[in-house]
Amino acid sequence: MEKYDSKAVEQKWAAIWENNEQFQAKDFSEQEKCYILTEFFGPSGKGLHLGHIKCFTPSDIFARYKRFKGFNVLYPAGWDAFGLPTENYAIKTGIHPSIATENNVGVFKTQINKVGFSFDWSREISTCDPDYYKWSQWIFIQLFKNGLAYKEKGAVNFCPSCKTVLSNEDSQGGICDRCNNEVEQRSRDVWYLKMTAYAEKMLDGIDAVDYPENVKAMQRNWIGKSMGCEIVFDIDDTSLHLEVFTTRPDTLFGATFMVVAPEHPIITELGDRILNLSDVIKYRDSASKKTAIERSSFKDKTGICLEGVSAINPVSGNMIPVYIADYVMMGYGTGAIMAVPAHDDRDYEFAKLYGIPIIQVISGGNIEESAYAGDGELINSGFLNGLNVQAAKEKMIDHLSEAGKGTGKVNYKMQDWSFNRQRYWGEPIPLVKCGKCGFVPVPEDQLPLLLPEVDDFNPDDSGNSPLAKLSDWVSTSCPECGGPAERETDTMPNWAGSSWYWLRFIDPHNDSALASLEKQKYWGPVDLYTGGLEHVTRHMLYASFWNHFLYDIGVCAHPEPFSKRLCNGLILSSDGSKMGKSAGNAVDPIEMVDLYGADAFRLHVMFMGDYENNTLWTDYGIVGCVRFVNNVWELKNLANDDDGISDAHEIPLNQLIKFVEEGYESFSFNTVVAKLMTFVNIVNKSGYITKGELKAFLILLNPLAPFVTSELFNICFGGSITDEPFPVYDPERIDEPIIQLPVQINGKMKGTVSISRSASQDEALEAARERFNLAGEIAKIYFVPEKILNIVINK
Repeated sequence: MEKYDSKAVEQKWAAIWENNEQFQAKDFSEQEKCYILTEFFGPSGKGLHLGHIKCFTPSDIFARYKRFKGFNVLYPAGWDAFGLPTENYAIKTGIHPSIATENNVGVFKTQINKVGFSFDWSREISTCDPDYYKWSQWIFIQLFKNGLAYKEKGAVNFCPSCKTVLSNEDSQGGICDRCNNEVEQRSRDVWYLKMTAYAEKMLDGIDAVDYPENVKAMQRNWIGKSMGCEIVFDIDDTSLHLEVFTTRPDTLFGATFMVVAPEHPIITELGDRILNLSDVIKYRDSASKKTAIERSSFKDKTGICLEGVSAINPVSGNMIPVYIADYVMMGYGTGAIMAVPAHDDRDYEFAKLYGIPIIQVISGGNIEESAYAGDGELINSGFLNGLNVQAAKEKMIDHLSEAGKGTGKVNYKMQDWSFNRQRYWGEPIPLVKCGKCGFVPVPEDQLPLLLPEVDDFNPDDSGNSPLAKLSDWVSTSCPECGGPAERETDTMPNWAGSSWYWLRFIDPHNDSALASLEKQKYWGPVDLYTGGLEHVTRHMLYASFWNHFLYDIGVCAHPEPFSKRLCNGLILSSDGSKMGKSAGNAVDPIEMVDLYGADAFRLHVMFMGDYENNTLWTDYGIVGCVRFVNNVWELKNLANDDDGISDAHEIPLNQLIKFVEEGYESFSFNTVVAKLMTFVNIVNKSGYITKGELKAFLILLNPLAPFVTSELFNICFGGSITDEPFPVYDPERIDEPIIQLPVQINGKMKGTVSISRSASQDEALEAARERFNLAGEIAKIYFVPEKILNIVINK
């Protein structure tokens, strides 16, 4: 008996698919389109890991399934190649990032083909290809021309390990997303993209797309829309003032002090009035060395009063002290807050620590013991007394507006995107700085502005880009006046290339536009976008922002980039810990393929658990998948020449077709695998399978196990399985026919029970127990399927 040779079969079909360009999508086909996208690869030197398999196998299954269903499927692949990992590798090894990327891509493609992913390689792109990043630079110029790219000094997240500025999204929780080290707050000149200008459109877009509710909630919370009031507090005996945003203007009578961030510019402006300036500067320097997590945790409740400085409460007229405290940061809101200690836990603890008055303005609670955050009527609040909170908010905003001391305002927790990085391996920002003209874009017909060759990839200790060392490259002429100018030496973050790449997959070889509108109208938006949950509040928000902007300027055909999003869970070590080479628990997927075969490996990963949930890696389960693949291979030896469907398999096969179709649509791959295994058991028990049944079964299994099914189909039927349509089930043959089974008890006929024709003995006995209320110990059972159930009961 011929044994299944997985290596030979996999090599054969991988070569056939590559040589025949089997999975190319067709522009403007009459077939219904289906654009399936998974977050493209970051080509590190490590090659594929289990996370890639968990992420890409489901989308590959879905792409193969949709092709069987008659769709014109676009399922592309490419390389998110710029960024810190490759550059850090270059610094460590001395290998140029472009060479390292090329080598890594070669490794990846070899491994991808071994696993059997059905990508359309004719549309391959790489973010570090000048033909690609030309358009990333072009988009930046359009943002700049439209006032959405600006440079100013700001407090930024700086990673001392990577020596570069990070966005809030790249340093969530005060930790660098790349090296996992803590970040610092520093003051630098920063290029920002005005992401907040699109906050409302991004929020509206969340309502319009098919994302899981937890994903929508994460995005809404990150954008953080809040309705409130911007209030002006004058600084006593000066022309200066502090602005704060608050969602609780109703509590203004209870504001007994203010707190500003240590980086707030008013400290410098009031330097000649602050009596304890040296202590304030020392505190500010100390705060700059703390991480965002340390500052926001408020464990130490540190702060220092600006002696000699008082603010004026705009409604009570009371003089209130101004403190600096490191829990207030310039990156959030205005960098200043009004503190109402009676109704905020943090303000309450701070006021208790520094002996600041606590004035209750909302009735309820016991402020001798703690702050009261509940509802109630306004008290100790002049013209607001007796009002409820909502009415008091509205009246206070009207009052402040009339007095010129405030205005109602919408605020967002999300900040503008800090966009420049002080590193080499990224898109050069296409601007020059002229002493006469200011910042001027590189002319669009001179794009791409190529990344110059360097030997030293290291930024200096203060975080200046390696490009700043290239004096010949930096010195240039102004495109407007022709005078001397200097190039911008910072580069774009790795997120730039991934913020629009789905558009380029639609039209990857276009030299005159980032993608033609006609092709975008046909292919867009992406029908299904899969990837990790960690990108929901970074990459996906950037993508939404850029897509909305490109739509507004008329170069994108759809306002939303993705119609549907699904997020895959992780594969964890068997003890529940995260896998990694440093932890010594990583599983190499290519080793698994070499040991067990690609089909068995794919089946095992899908069988381990639900798509969206984290699953634990197990070795033992894959042996069962190998056995299943071998059983599938043996089906050819059970096949007879009947092209139809046998009576015995008619119901199970129709049920299987319906179940598998629904399972593929809902990404319930673990249950699909189980159902396919059950059907093979049914066939083996029968001892035969018709050719008609075999053909249908192979098509159903193919998206999960493409190699063995392609080979079997070719042996048994000739040609390629990918040319076949998906089987169609007969709704009239889904449910088992119900029969009336005679039941005899202790030799006497008692009647019949209604059961399915294929019911087991246990199912028949259970029906009889319920129908005849059986009592006593059952001594013997005689069961003839579809004929009779004979029961002997001990009396």
